Amino acid sequence: IALIFSETLKNGKKEGVKVAISPLITDSLIILFALVILSSIAANRIIIGIISFFGACFLIYLGLRNLNLKIKESENRLTKNNALVQGVITNLLNPNTYIFWLSIGGPIVFESAHIHISATLLFILGFYITLVGSKITVAIVVDKSKTLVKSKYYAYIIRALGIVLIVFALIFMIDGFELIGLL
Repeated sequence: IALIFSETLKNGKKEGVKVAISPLITDSLIILFALVILSSIAANRIIIGIISFFGACFLIYLGLRNLNLKIKESENRLTKNNALVQGVITNLLNPNTYIFWLSIGGPIVFESAHIHISATLLFILGFYITLVGSKITVAIVVDKSKTLVKSKYYAYIIRALGIVLIVFALIFMIDGFELIGLL
């Protein structure tokens, strides 16, 4: 969500929406990964820990970019940026996505498949309508409210969001180290 806020404020609603729809691109691979792991009953905490660590590194990178924002840059907000790529990378490196599909989503898919394939499809469709829809709503609300943000406050907000990204990164890093067994 912090990345959606950041991209929407820096580059407009369109870029925020690109970040919001990134799960539609990445999650099919993650779901497949989770189902393969679950089907072999070999969920490996080390893999999730490594993903968490790399995800934390990427969030630190994004957070530092926000912290280094210059006030002059904030006046030229609509710079070309590839928010979709950032959203895809962030989602692929987000351990929570893997944890969800390994611990909650995957088992629901297996259970619903025993009922009927339509139950599985309805679960996945409902999940993504809710997930992506809520993220797009966040991008739209942030975009509508950014006109209230004056440029000097805008830079501070982006920097604060950078700190939030770094805090999340530190949490992911600690989780990763715990999963790997280093803490």
